[in-house]
Amino acid sequence: MAILGAHMSIAGGFENAVIEAHRCGCDCVQLFTKNNNQWAAKPIGVQEAERFAAAKREARLGPAIAHTSYLINLASPVPALWKKSLEAFVVELRRAEQLGLSHLVVHPGAFTSGSELAGLKQVIKAVNETHAQTRGFSCRCLLETTAGQGSCLGWRFEQLATILDGVRDPERLGVCFDTCHVFAAGYPLAPEADYKATMREWNRLIGTRRIEAFHVNDSLKALGSRVDRHEHIGRGQLGLEPFRLLLNDRRFRRIPMILETAKGLHRRTPWDVVNLRVLRGLIAS
Repeated sequence: MAILGAHMSIAGGFENAVIEAHRCGCDCVQLFTKNNNQWAAKPIGVQEAERFAAAKREARLGPAIAHTSYLINLASPVPALWKKSLEAFVVELRRAEQLGLSHLVVHPGAFTSGSELAGLKQVIKAVNETHAQTRGFSCRCLLETTAGQGSCLGWRFEQLATILDGVRDPERLGVCFDTCHVFAAGYPLAPEADYKATMREWNRLIGTRRIEAFHVNDSLKALGSRVDRHEHIGRGQLGLEPFRLLLNDRRFRRIPMILETAKGLHRRTPWDVVNLRVLRGLIAS
């Protein structure tokens, strides 16, 4: 059976993300450990961490993972911004470790005024420095696949392979596979022949064992658009078939799959509940 969950808000306390995840019927949860549009964050208090851990135990929730701030750019050619991003990344990994989270997802970043190769080298340098400052941590970093907007890295499988092959501690680094992003980047995920071809290419360059989390999102934009716009499951350009193939792929039965679709209600029912119901309905008995 798939491990399904959603990204939840920490407004009012970290434990509220767990409570809402449980209310919606999630098996796992993703959250920000701070305001994702600000650099600074107040330290996590011991009692805050204890309340989060207690809520997770009570809900019997599975994996809990974090996503970094969108301000972080580990590929930046600007020394001051790269240094600020590195420091923020280390802080976020420390916060995730303090909360007992299993993974921290980060976008590789954008090379902006630099070059693709230089940007990849910057990401490798940042990951190496982060790992050096967090020896002994159990929380693992995951590079997220991207749609490829602008100069963002991580939209081609080869780019992720270059980073994974270049870091000093590759066993501490994995990948978060976002269905919307991969599709928008130009990799088809249906019909079955195309799904298998895309996964063969992934396995050849990176390896399926490197996937330690999924973001399960439909795409508002077309295949190869390189535009990152999430849509509710089955209501976008992906449709239901890619999710049926993914959810029934035995290789990924133990990998957490997180919704990042819009919140709100659909006919008085939370969209997360609706999307989870749709996904679970695609799993073969």
